[in-house]
Amino acid sequence: MNFITYMSENMDQILSLLVEHIELTFLAVAVAILIGVPIGILISYVKKLGKPVLALANVMQAIPSMALLGFMIPFLGIGTKPAIVMVVLYSLLPIIKNTYIGIQNINADMLEAARGIGLTKWQILVKVQIPLALPVIMGGIRISAVSAVGLMTLAAFCGAGGLGYLVYAGIRSINNAQILAGAIPACILALFFDYILGIVENLVTPKYKKQGKVSFFKRRGFQVSVLILTILAFLCLIIYPVFQGEQAKKQITIGSMDFTEQEILSYMINDIIEDRTDITVNQRLSLGSSTIVLSALEQDDIDMYVDYTGTIYGSVLKHEPNSNVEEVYNISKKEMKEKYDVNVLGDLNFNNTYTLAVRRDTAEQYNLKTISDLSAVSSELVFSPTLTFMERNDCWVGLQQVYPIAFRDVMPIDGAPRYVALTNHESDVIDAYSTDGLLKKYDLVVLEDDKGFFLPYHAIPIVNNLVLEEFPEVVPILEELSNYLSDDVMRELNYKVDEEQQRPEDVARDFLIQNSLITEK
Repeated sequence: MNFITYMSENMDQILSLLVEHIELTFLAVAVAILIGVPIGILISYVKKLGKPVLALANVMQAIPSMALLGFMIPFLGIGTKPAIVMVVLYSLLPIIKNTYIGIQNINADMLEAARGIGLTKWQILVKVQIPLALPVIMGGIRISAVSAVGLMTLAAFCGAGGLGYLVYAGIRSINNAQILAGAIPACILALFFDYILGIVENLVTPKYKKQGKVSFFKRRGFQVSVLILTILAFLCLIIYPVFQGEQAKKQITIGSMDFTEQEILSYMINDIIEDRTDITVNQRLSLGSSTIVLSALEQDDIDMYVDYTGTIYGSVLKHEPNSNVEEVYNISKKEMKEKYDVNVLGDLNFNNTYTLAVRRDTAEQYNLKTISDLSAVSSELVFSPTLTFMERNDCWVGLQQVYPIAFRDVMPIDGAPRYVALTNHESDVIDAYSTDGLLKKYDLVVLEDDKGFFLPYHAIPIVNNLVLEEFPEVVPILEELSNYLSDDVMRELNYKVDEEQQRPEDVARDFLIQNSLITEK
């Protein structure tokens, strides 16, 4: 699917995410201004605070943005809060520094004259220093605003929405059109923010600093008109949702992890619940790893999500590998209730377990059919696992204890790009989920786990007490859905998204309609 086709078919979604991105960025920059300008003024008066405050702001800039966001999620939950706080912290340095420099560089004779006519310190600040420093302050705000547009793409990782959702969904499914559909509007938005703030900077710059002939586009009347229209448009974006009706009284929120299968399942559950009941379903897609989504469930940011028995048993509950399907499920259900007070429902009838996969030419060259076969020749091959696979005891750590594997090199690569590395012969082996659509797309050979190391990964809905107590009708609906799912079904549905570039919501809805699980509207 080319970029133009994708844009035309998904314009509603792109515009919706663009509006979210604008609102989030504006709010973050506004908060950064309210915090940064007063701090800049403060350190220009209290000299001793200058170095430590600027050093702290520099430290915040040095922290990787993804690390900062991940650190805040356990404390602030998911949604807009962690995204806005993260962007605010990164936006402070240019605003604080430019405010400080702008005030410090005001001509000393001018300040002396102000004191000579009897102005107080407050009057000098308000009537002399801030007006003269405004052009420099606006320069810092422009830098922060442009950076904030790019940083806000990370908001998608915590369920806050924005254009980053398209970017990361496109990277995950190797859909360049989807990546561009998120990246290009974000780029245009950054340029627009810079242009509008440039107008404000020009309007607050004293006339005596402007030289030469002024073009039509820089005339005060034109710039004021553009600024007023922009403000009115933004107010419409904020006010419009207020007139969209009252919030539904019966509603639940579904979360998902950040890969294709999770989104398809989320849309399935959304559509079938809304079709069969009067419950309104909200979705918080692509929140990240299982740990983040579980944390969101504990904090009541979401009410349910789909996890996997192996993830719960091995990664969350920290049990040793166990191939007994029934035992893994029962222990997971019992201990999740005891430790987290959440409820594990019946599995959805498919097992998305871990596996190792190689190119077909590699399998033929080394006669690979099992992981034991791979172990014998591993010293000649390069392994590109996901970061999660590398860290977990029930994955890479434990795998080396069961199979004598010693790869020539290990290069962790997250998400779908590891498939690209494999097909480009930059690596030879990857970890994969058994229902990945990309396995079919790239015609890979899945190696048999002949020693039964990997845990069973049966998909299981996990819900909070609200769902069981107030919306018990959801449980039999999910049980009915499970009758239509299987490993092959999920692999095919994932393939439609990852290879055929269909939208997850369309794939989910078409599947439900074809199996008469919902009525076509």
